[in-house]
Amino acid sequence: VQLQASGGGPVQPGDSLTLSCAASGGTFSNYNIGWFRQAPGRDYEFVAGISWYNRTLYADSTEGRFTISRDNDKETIYLQMNSLKPEDTAEYFCVADPGIGVELRPNRLKGGHWGPGTQVTVSS
Repeated sequence: VQLQASGGGPVQPGDSLTLSCAASGGTFSNYNIGWFRQAPGRDYEFVAGISWYNRTLYADSTEGRFTISRDNDKETIYLQMNSLKPEDTAEYFCVADPGIGVELRPNRLKGGHWGPGTQVTVSS
């Protein structure tokens, strides 16, 4: 599984931004897939995930502001991020678990396939 994230950049507090992650290899519709982020000096943090049957899961810090979605035809997921805060500043990574029929769980997803990150910087 190869993953390529894009869409990061510098924004101001309160702005919106949409990240994309294009996948290749394997059967995309079988994946649980999602986003982790890492701020400078901090550990990886689960952001959001979407299961192979479109169940979504969010971190407490992103619920209500972020929306994850998938397009199986395009083999791509999206992360719509609204009301961005300085604490959202991090490198964002797309992660896929190609296991068939497994439940979406952040700890399991974290052990999946990672792509290169895309930097999001929220600053005034």
